[in-house]
Amino acid sequence: MTFIYIAAGALSSIAILYIFLILPSRRKKKTAEFFSEQRNFAHRGLHGDDIPENSLTAFELACVAGYGIELDVHITADEKLVVFHDGTLERMCGIEGKTEEKTLAFLKTLYLGKTKEKIPSLEEALSIINGRAPLIVEIKGESVKDMRVCELLSAALKKYSGKWCVESFNPFYLRWWKKHQKNAVRGQLACKMRGGKGFFAHTKNFVLEHLLLCALSRPDFVAYEVNGKNNLSFRASRALGAYPAAWTIRSQKDKENAEGSFGAIIFENIRP
Repeated sequence: MTFIYIAAGALSSIAILYIFLILPSRRKKKTAEFFSEQRNFAHRGLHGDDIPENSLTAFELACVAGYGIELDVHITADEKLVVFHDGTLERMCGIEGKTEEKTLAFLKTLYLGKTKEKIPSLEEALSIINGRAPLIVEIKGESVKDMRVCELLSAALKKYSGKWCVESFNPFYLRWWKKHQKNAVRGQLACKMRGGKGFFAHTKNFVLEHLLLCALSRPDFVAYEVNGKNNLSFRASRALGAYPAAWTIRSQKDKENAEGSFGAIIFENIRP
């Protein structure tokens, strides 16, 4: 009997710790208000064919179509903010090098894909959107100490009159927003993490996939990869009050897969 009591106590302690680690914020009403008017967000703008992702034209088209917009923000070497997804420039611009190692002036000389569209600064993107669409701003970067991208983004968004929230895979960024911009709606991005070798990489992937650092940021919503909707931690977080958003919906099949599990969707290739 003593063993049974000890085992039951240990399991109870583990369950309590697990809930503490993944517990979202208690601001359900505030988060629901953000998503109340728009639940369909164009992933990196309304791009496709000859319109590149995260371009001013993609943002204009999303506004005209009446969708919300999800966009990505990187810090440059000279501490400016650009709207660009990848950490490297090869896929979209055809050259080697990391986005954060280049200056804004250099990045403005590059073209997106085979088009004449250029990498927008955040200022340019906010100017053309101009409050016409709610924004989900993804903060790119992996630092656990350098919070300059958060500081610069916060300063820029304070001047912006439109509706916005922030999200990131990096829970340390979200912790900064929890501490310094308490009124901002913040979301934890997650998926089945891959990449890296060795114990540290596998541990990091496991922790992020299972939302085990939410204690740092207490996110208002969890944006989870649509095919991971049955992840235990995502389901538990949703049951505990986190607003659920799905990424990336690329087909009608994806959209059907998201129904019943997510409140908002981030999409591309289709038109919800």
